[in-house]
Amino acid sequence: MGNREDLLAGARKVILERGVAKATARDIAAAAGVSLAAIGYHFGSKDRLVTEALADALGTAMGDGMDALIAAGAGTSPLAGFTTLWNGMPEVFAGNHEAMLASLENIVRIVRSEEARAQLGDQLGGAVADIAASVRAAHPELDEHQATALGQLYFALVQGLGVLWLLTPGEGPDGDQLATAVRALAGN
Repeated sequence: MGNREDLLAGARKVILERGVAKATARDIAAAAGVSLAAIGYHFGSKDRLVTEALADALGTAMGDGMDALIAAGAGTSPLAGFTTLWNGMPEVFAGNHEAMLASLENIVRIVRSEEARAQLGDQLGGAVADIAASVRAAHPELDEHQATALGQLYFALVQGLGVLWLLTPGEGPDGDQLATAVRALAGN
């Protein structure tokens, strides 16, 4: 690995151990085995490094979990696939508990920083596009517009349900309840 990758790994390690607020640039550099100046060289600031490290780690872990669940719904109706996905997400949330907490902590910092919002905004479109591509692969009968709309819905749901899961694990709606709501909206 190079210094940049070492810094991302070091940041993830420190953040998961101590949380975003207690993660110092010095701690991250030490965990990465690089100089403190390397943070500025590769990322410009500790905050930018933290945002990228969390987005990468959580995005990959959650994305892989979502991709597997979306693929598990292939060959069924899109609504049945929707149900499969949301029935399986509590397990994905459980496997990413500490990263989700750190991400939630980081969101407050991001909301207060125009630069951080811009950085994260660049990454959100890619996340929705990745989800839409997985939906389209699992359900080729959907057109691109429908898959993108589902990608946006899934992204919004994973954010909201993730926060609910952190607050009250096991208490949020499951895929069957969400599918009932969707059917009610469709008049079925």
